Amino acid sequence: MLETNFLIIGSGAAGLTLAVKLAAEFPKKKVTVVTKAHQSESNTKYAQGGVAAVFDLKEDSFQKHIEDTLIAGDGLCDASVVEMVIKEGPKRLRELMAWGAKFDTDADGELTLGREGGHSEFRVIHHKDTTGNEIERTLLERANQLPNITLLPHHFAIDLITEHHFSENKTENLSCYGAYVLDQISGNIFTIKADCTTLASGGMGRVYGHTTNPAVATGDGIAMAYRAKARIQNMEFIQFHPTALYDGNNGASFLISEAVRGFGAFLRNKKGERFMLKYDERGELASRDIVSRAIDSEMKKSGDECVFLDCTHLDIDDFKKHFPTIYETCLKRNINVANDWIPVVPASHYLCGGVVVDMDGKTSVKNLFACGECSYTGLHGANRLASNSLLEALVYADRIFQYLCKHKPSHTTKAIPEWNDEGTVLLKGSEILQQKTEQLQRLMRRYAGVVRNNSDLEKASAQLEVLYFEMEALYQKHKLNTALSELRNMVNVAHLIIQQSLKRKENRGGYFNEDYKKVKK
Repeated sequence: MLETNFLIIGSGAAGLTLAVKLAAEFPKKKVTVVTKAHQSESNTKYAQGGVAAVFDLKEDSFQKHIEDTLIAGDGLCDASVVEMVIKEGPKRLRELMAWGAKFDTDADGELTLGREGGHSEFRVIHHKDTTGNEIERTLLERANQLPNITLLPHHFAIDLITEHHFSENKTENLSCYGAYVLDQISGNIFTIKADCTTLASGGMGRVYGHTTNPAVATGDGIAMAYRAKARIQNMEFIQFHPTALYDGNNGASFLISEAVRGFGAFLRNKKGERFMLKYDERGELASRDIVSRAIDSEMKKSGDECVFLDCTHLDIDDFKKHFPTIYETCLKRNINVANDWIPVVPASHYLCGGVVVDMDGKTSVKNLFACGECSYTGLHGANRLASNSLLEALVYADRIFQYLCKHKPSHTTKAIPEWNDEGTVLLKGSEILQQKTEQLQRLMRRYAGVVRNNSDLEKASAQLEVLYFEMEALYQKHKLNTALSELRNMVNVAHLIIQQSLKRKENRGGYFNEDYKKVKK
């Protein structure tokens, strides 16, 4: 058993910002960060886009950013949360810069502001096309300077510890006492007892297979919170990034940033037609959900595997300067952006729902907080405005920190039972888990993807139930390993997506069901 004051699950922007703030404020208290891969491996690291925040008060205003966010969220945002995040955002970014994060500036040293789909003004700050990586680097550097932060890479949180794990009577009011954690190198499962636990475990893109998320994004925090009976909401709202590089594989896809369309690239089908203007007068600059559905529709009509992004008419030196990583990655795959079209498909990108939290990041379970992509704050509503996610992560990490400064969590005296896996055996061969994972991903892409309908969702529900019982049988019989835990989590998350999709009786934002034709507002 390991005891800590603050347990943080996840090492992206949200988790590390909170860890750094708590460790600096409470030098005598222990902060433990559990992360299942290398400490730098997170969705944050792969965020190419940038962070949206109002820095130019002459041209832009908080009010404009608030309105853009509300429009994208399609009537389901919490207006007070939107206002709070957008007004606090610039302060949080300045803090990050003070810690050493470098963002692109012009000759006068002013921040270079970009614009992305859905934004009415230039307000997205970048570090070239690797903004997330720069934020991650800054936070890890800072975390490594603080002696009371323990980073546990290659550790996988399996379950949150609540009253369900105690033999005494179950109570209505649940509290979290820490987590059971798998040391992925030794295979041992041990207990981390914590005064307070924060989920900052990121998204769930892997549930769909084609995803812009890294391999670690299997919805672990959401699944753990669900099993611990925390409230989960809005899981039907998944943002598909319209333009992931298509390479015929079913793994993490390389993202061709939104900003490339902002820069002037055209979308074309196999015949070479620019099709976006048929779907929306803004053409390539329509919001992501509209662009994704248009591509989905073109692919279904033609039976083609992908569509194309055409940059051949753009100034190529300028392109290289703005998007060096995209240019080089395409070149490695024998695509010369100056002459070749880039094959692209929609890929699951960002989850707008998650573990329900209030404005202080508190979940419905006592002593359990959540921030970043695994949480549902009310900021994104039915669809996230581009580049608002890193902003949300930074602001909510700070909200949890401020709350914990005022309400110090007390130390529990409860005896926590150790993890019990008596009678289980080692799982031989990983082929079965690989097969079940691919089966789940196919099912979700086919029946619960960009465009859904009720009969498909019912089919998905029935097929998932079979998969759930097969997975549960494996779980009961075998010692847990990472692949089995991830499959268990992805099945839980898929269940939430399908059931919450079936409950939604209208099309909103990123949710589109063919049975409810979109009503123009």
